[in-house]
Amino acid sequence: MTTMLTCAVKTLPAVFPWATRISVRSLSCSPQLHAAAQPKSKKTLAKNGVRNIVVVDGVRIPFLQSGTSYADLMPHDLARAALKGLLDRTDVPKEAVEYIVFGTVIQEVKTSNVAREAALGAGFSDKTPAHTVTMACISSNQAMTTGVGLIASGQMDVVVAGGVELMSDVPIRHSRKMRKTMLGLSRAKSLSQKLSLLSRIRPNFLAPELPAVAEFSTNETMGHSADRLAAAFAISRLEQDEFALRSHSLAKKAQDEGLLTDVVPFKVPGKDTIMRDNGIRPSSLEQMGKLKPAFVKPYGTVTAANSSFLTDGASAVLLMSEEKALAMGYKPKAYLRDFVYVSQDPKDQLLLGPTYATPKVLERAGLTLADIDVFEFHEAFAGQILANLKAMDSDWFAQNCMGRKAKVGAPPLEKFNKWGGSLSLGHPFAATGCRLVMTTAHRLKKEGGQYGLVAACAAGGQGHAMIVERYPQ
Repeated sequence: MTTMLTCAVKTLPAVFPWATRISVRSLSCSPQLHAAAQPKSKKTLAKNGVRNIVVVDGVRIPFLQSGTSYADLMPHDLARAALKGLLDRTDVPKEAVEYIVFGTVIQEVKTSNVAREAALGAGFSDKTPAHTVTMACISSNQAMTTGVGLIASGQMDVVVAGGVELMSDVPIRHSRKMRKTMLGLSRAKSLSQKLSLLSRIRPNFLAPELPAVAEFSTNETMGHSADRLAAAFAISRLEQDEFALRSHSLAKKAQDEGLLTDVVPFKVPGKDTIMRDNGIRPSSLEQMGKLKPAFVKPYGTVTAANSSFLTDGASAVLLMSEEKALAMGYKPKAYLRDFVYVSQDPKDQLLLGPTYATPKVLERAGLTLADIDVFEFHEAFAGQILANLKAMDSDWFAQNCMGRKAKVGAPPLEKFNKWGGSLSLGHPFAATGCRLVMTTAHRLKKEGGQYGLVAACAAGGQGHAMIVERYPQ
């Protein structure tokens, strides 16, 4: 763990060795700083001999701040609601679904395979296999690409993928010493053996173990890493607050205009029907500026206002081979095309997944940044997003950290997260990937674009990017 963070440039090499070589020019949220994208190619990304995989549709239940209306539920309740919403939206026959895969991060021990429990609860056949994946904040991305692989290989034609997270109720364990004692008691065969084990219990055995949003390999919380990253790229508190305010303002506008059509109502047992996300709260720079640093105190720049909040929610998408979708009478929303996963050093480059993944996925697809009409990046922290944009726009970073000849360039903000992002809509860890894909598909249709690029960072220094192509109208 580094010592107390300051914004003095002289401290940066100890934090990120490459940091002082990056340009420290201000990255405003104004789109005028970015060159306009050149006219894009109109070619399709279909490949000979490769099946086209389509997103028929996708939904999510409203994303809510943890501790609110979903607090008394379990993760499979949320996932089940998303699955039922998908069934209602698409009218797909349950028996037509051949496989279900869900992502989750904080596992409920009673429903470790939450995909299976949610599927059974939603009324799917007990003959429909289901499994659960985990890859931190890109868990539903992994669920979707697992579905893509099953369909592309010809094993399946119809797969449901999704993700769920319930941060209102996370598993809290006894300490390891207490667990060992309790297991020993269960095996003890006599009263004297049990009394002997009980006599060894000490007060510190009773201290609980809580799950931490921290890296196991470094023991550093993601918030601390985000603060160091913002400092390394000379991203000010004001810039971070401006970007967070942008996210909330755009999300509020999209919500008010009815653009968030992937949201389906959820009747919470014993409570009202939830209709919309509850974390969208445009404030003012003055109010945001009053908040104290959340992680690195007192000099940090990451606060509760410019970070994504703990969120409960679930999402699901219906994936099919194109021929199957058309045979069943569907008009798909989009094609899922090339995708990549990347990983870096979790100590110094924990949150830079989009920077590494974007040029790789563009090369795989034979596209350039100028070909992309819609960008949807996961917003873990405002500083994380702005650091990625600066890294993507740095030749030095590309050459010295990525082994590339030149930078890929930064996405123009007029195409970037135009309906808000995780800072405002919320971030149920494993459910965000499906939201990103569906927002991309809906924006492509509304804005008349052809290609979208989804990207996200994840714990462990990992990342993901995918090309989404609008389905022809």
